[in-house]
Amino acid sequence: MATRHDTAALPSKEGSAAPGRPPAGAADPEAARKRARLSRRWQRDMRWSPYAFVSPFFLLFLAFGLFPLVYTGWASLHQVELTAPTDMTWVGLRNYTRIFDDDFFWNAAKNTLTIGIISTVPQLLMALGIAHILNYKLRGSTFYRVVMLAPYATSIAAASLVFVLLFGRDYGMINWALGAVGIDGIDWQNDKWPSQIAVATIVIWRWTGYNALIYLAAMQAIPQDLYESAALDGANRWQQFFHVTLPSLRPTILFTCVVSTIGASQLFGEPLLFDANKGASGGSQHQFQTLGLYLYEQGWVNQHLGRASAIAWTMFLILIVIGIVNYVISRRLRASS
Repeated sequence: MATRHDTAALPSKEGSAAPGRPPAGAADPEAARKRARLSRRWQRDMRWSPYAFVSPFFLLFLAFGLFPLVYTGWASLHQVELTAPTDMTWVGLRNYTRIFDDDFFWNAAKNTLTIGIISTVPQLLMALGIAHILNYKLRGSTFYRVVMLAPYATSIAAASLVFVLLFGRDYGMINWALGAVGIDGIDWQNDKWPSQIAVATIVIWRWTGYNALIYLAAMQAIPQDLYESAALDGANRWQQFFHVTLPSLRPTILFTCVVSTIGASQLFGEPLLFDANKGASGGSQHQFQTLGLYLYEQGWVNQHLGRASAIAWTMFLILIVIGIVNYVISRRLRASS
């Protein structure tokens, strides 16, 4: 009987492909096009995504920052009223010369300076002392830090109204405490220096804790090796504070001084709400009217938008001068260190 021998298929040669399959290494054209599209999309995403993320800031800045700045600069060179903001009459620099000849402008500038000094100096000194105390290991330090930040988170209106009650002439708690020790009551809202001290007290209460936390963060960044070296040299706590802490905090102190000065030059909410008449005059005799209140009075009470724009640009130039002074001082500090 004849035997049938079935022969197996010969193995394919190297490099040949199996029937029905594309050769090895041959890419699918559709998959290649898809990968190319994804690659181009990824490149566009990497290139333009950062601009898309930061674009909301620039759009808001253009709408609420740059446009008002340019518009007020243009309006300051015109005579324009709040009742007809589109009717402008070119007057050049007359708005600037007029406010510089106005005694109320110089009174507001002087009040801004004095309130800024009597609020900024005690505020930063108290913040530095509080930060120095919190820098040590205390039980419940997180609670104290939250308490320090609570006044900053409080509404300006709520805080100012509370201080109006505290500094009331007839029923205020401050005059009650003064009367308990034999001191006559003070008219905090109508006398010049008491009213400025009262407004400065609101500012001090609101911003001391904020600056204290800034100082605390800077203190915790100081290397402990400096304190250990000072202790080995026999320095006590006070000597370590004056010879180690303060020199290390020099840039931070300069920063808080500049920020507090800028805030003092723009002081508005506290004196506005402290006024018994709830007006922009800063008291019956303009005794605590700041530049911010003077701007508001000229623009929205007297309805002189051109003059108010000139005041705004004058304040802007003052801030530029403060920034230049900060830059010069910081350069000298870096050079000396």
